[in-house]
Parts: sequence; structure tokens; C-alpha cells
Amino acid sequence: MNAGSLIATILRHDRKVASYKIALIRSINDVVLGFPHVGQGAAAIAIPLRILARFWVAYYWPFVDPQQAILQGQQARGREDISFRPALTNLRQEWEKLVGVSHPSDGYFLVGEFLSAIHMRAYPGPLVDAFHQAIRAITVAIQKPIRYAGPDQYGVFAPPRKWDQIQQTEPAAACLPETRPEDMCVLVDAELWTSFCELSLWIEALCIHQWCLFTESLAGVERGLVYGLLTDRPDNRRPLSWERNQVDILIMEGHLFTCPWTGKKLSATSYDLDHILPLSVYPINEIWNLVPADRQFNQHVKRDRLPGAERLSAATPRLQHTYVQYMLSPGLSAALIQDSRLRFGGQVSGDELPALLTHSITDYLQVIASARNLQVF
Repeated sequence: MNAGSLIATILRHDRKVASYKIALIRSINDVVLGFPHVGQGAAAIAIPLRILARFWVAYYWPFVDPQQAILQGQQARGREDISFRPALTNLRQEWEKLVGVSHPSDGYFLVGEFLSAIHMRAYPGPLVDAFHQAIRAITVAIQKPIRYAGPDQYGVFAPPRKWDQIQQTEPAAACLPETRPEDMCVLVDAELWTSFCELSLWIEALCIHQWCLFTESLAGVERGLVYGLLTDRPDNRRPLSWERNQVDILIMEGHLFTCPWTGKKLSATSYDLDHILPLSVYPINEIWNLVPADRQFNQHVKRDRLPGAERLSAATPRLQHTYVQYMLSPGLSAALIQDSRLRFGGQVSGDELPALLTHSITDYLQVIASARNLQVF
């Protein structure tokens, strides 16, 4: 059975007592979309379970509303429908103490915030603790669908192991940039990884469709409502005040920024912080993905599209110049180094970083544009 058929079989025909298998496939698909550049030439790619767990926080967030919980598995006496419901419910309650009414996409928003140590430090300790507790609880739960996906136990995925153990027996395997030696990881073989890359749109759509059908049959919630919960995404609700302040300081100190898309020189009153990869495609607030751009062009032309090959080629030296400027700011340079390592790996910093980072970003955008068949400008 080829990899695409295997994925479809898991989603459509595998026995399911909870939505875990759907969440597993969807989270692997989202990881591949976020790191399509990883694993070229590798025999397999190791994904830390804690990274998959972050996506599960986002997926299951709307189903743990304390006022209107939605079942995601069959219940038995003394057992929750999903094992991590108490931990994730507690996380949502801690979040609602801070913000009041929670949106279905707040799980995505919170995970995005907590990817950055700078942003995480701004949140209350009980919320941060609840987040880590939820991640630990979900990491345990993820091991169940890894075991039972496919026709036989561990028929698709091998038992999770620590990355340092995998390296000893699988020297040709690769890992995600932020993988730690002690991380428990699931190995995805190269053929399956490639199928996720090539079929990501179809896999995402099938996951959501099957999740809607499962929830409707189990919990009696109309599938259209479930679809809305599963596809809600955060808009740019975080004001990016800190990032903009850092850029404003550089401008006031006389450093020049140029719009990467138009070539226009920018002033403190004429730019937006543009998400190179739009939030609607993949919610990334990492510093490398935030660049000053002409406000008029960003709001009326680029919007939620990706640059085409010709536009990206012309923008490459301007993007590199932007990162050179970022390295002149203590705050932005620290964030840029951290975020670039998180996404692209490596230990490069200083004068070499802007050029290498720009090259990585252009390759990254081209892979995503191809995989997702996105509209370009």
C-alpha cells in the first residue's frame, strides 16, 4: 500500500474510539507544512511528541469549553473521553482568567505565544504551568494512536524513542531543528514524509472532514458547527507592539528600511510589519517572518498571498538588508537568532546570519507555495 493510501485508510477505515488518530495525522501534516525543508536525503525524520502536542492543544481547545464541552471519545465509568481533558480544561480556564471570553482559535494563539521565551515570560506563572502540564498529558495520549494506527500494533509507526537513542540505531535519520536529545520522538519514514508534503492540502481536508463526521456521530453536534471550530484561526490579535517599537528605534537612529516587495524607502509612519508567510497559511509570529513593508501595498496588494518566484527573487537582497538591520538591535538580534534556529536549525549568528537566513526563507516559501498551491502576487 502506498503512503497516500495508507493515510486515507487510517483516516477513513481504522477503528476509532476517540479522535486521536485523526489528530495524529493532522498534527504530522501540520509539522511537515511547518518544516518542509527538513529531511532531504534522510531515511526518516524524528518528530518530538511535545511538538505534536502543541498542535493538539490548538485542535482540542474548542472541545474543552468548560461551559459547553464536546465529547471526543467514548466514555466509560470513571474515565474521561480523552485522557488529557482535565489538563487542557485547566489550561483554558487559566487563560480565561486572563482574557475573559475565549475564542475557538485561542489554542493556536497561545501556542504561538509560548513558542517565544520572550513572550512566555509576560504571562502569569499559573498559566505557563498549566500549559506545560497540558503538553505533558497530551504527550502521553499521543502514544496511543502511534501504537494503533494501521492494521497492526506499530504497523505504521515504530514505538517512540528518545532522539539520542534513535541516533544510535538510525544514523541516517534527521530531526526537527528544536529537537533535544531527551525528546521522545516518533519516526516518519522518508516516503511517508514526502507524501505528507505532496498531499498536505488533501490530507488536511480529509482530516477535518473525518473529524466532523466522528464528532457529529459521537456527540450529536452538527458537522457544520464542528467544521467551524476546527478551522477557526487567530487573526493578528497580538499587536506586535514590542517588535514595532524595536524597528521604530532603529529608524529613529537613522537605519534605513526598504519594503522588500516594492523597494520603497520606509519611514516610521509608512510601514506595516508584514507576515511574509501569511497567518492564514501558517500562524508564525517569529521575527524572521515579520518584516517592515509598505503599508499601502501590504494592505491592498499582498494581503494573505505569497510572493511569486520573480517577486521573491527581487525581494531577496532587501530581505537580507532587513535582517542586517535587525542584527543592530540587541532585542531583535537575540529574537532573530532564537527564532531562526527554532525554524531552520544551525548555530550561525553574527554577520553570516542574514545571508544564510534569507536563503533558507526563500527556499522555505517556494516549498510551501508548491505544496499548498497558494495564490501569489
